[in-house]
Amino acid sequence: MAVEVVPQPGSALAETWKQPSVVTEIRLPDIDASDKSHQPRFLQMSPYTEQAHLLDLQTLDEENGLLALALVKMKNTRDDYATAPYLDIFNWTEIIEHLRTLARETNHHWRETSFYIVAFRSQIPPTTVYADLGVLDKAAHAEATASGGFLKYWFGSPDVEGRNLATCIWRNREDAKRGGAGPGHRKAAMATRQLYSNWQIDRHRLIIRDGIQSWEIIDWEDDKIDT
Repeated sequence: MAVEVVPQPGSALAETWKQPSVVTEIRLPDIDASDKSHQPRFLQMSPYTEQAHLLDLQTLDEENGLLALALVKMKNTRDDYATAPYLDIFNWTEIIEHLRTLARETNHHWRETSFYIVAFRSQIPPTTVYADLGVLDKAAHAEATASGGFLKYWFGSPDVEGRNLATCIWRNREDAKRGGAGPGHRKAAMATRQLYSNWQIDRHRLIIRDGIQSWEIIDWEDDKIDT
């Protein structure tokens, strides 16, 4: 991971850590939505399960908290995720439908909100030591989680040619930039050129409109901030 967390040219992704086939979902209980005392506080939003890697839902507003909960269902729908178009890789329709359910259960009227997505496509040479990638990635992920606004982290496993995909979903781009500013990310950045044969960074915007009536994922455009 580097600036903007996982997906940056300093990124050292844990290529060998496989996404769990079953993730324990932390659900909002069926209670009065105005009573926050019984709602879960911490959410597993990545393959890492230790406390330092859990998302604190109390740091988020309703839109971001509900999306984080819905993203627990995120999974790839095709095996060629390393090269496939981003919109076609994941079960977005299921995620959005679950988001509608959560909003309905909590009596929340969803306001249009945009989220920042980074997709890191990489290729590793046979000489890369997978264990080294895992150590760097885990340290950087804990940093990013502590910085705030990090809603989801997903990564796959390398294909036969060493190609892979990792993706992060953030509350906004400012959170992503702040999350990639720690020493763990700087250490990963220093190791990148030795660990990867090539990489590509794609940025997207997820827009979920009022009432969750519609949604779309488009390319991120922001000419005012240096990349």
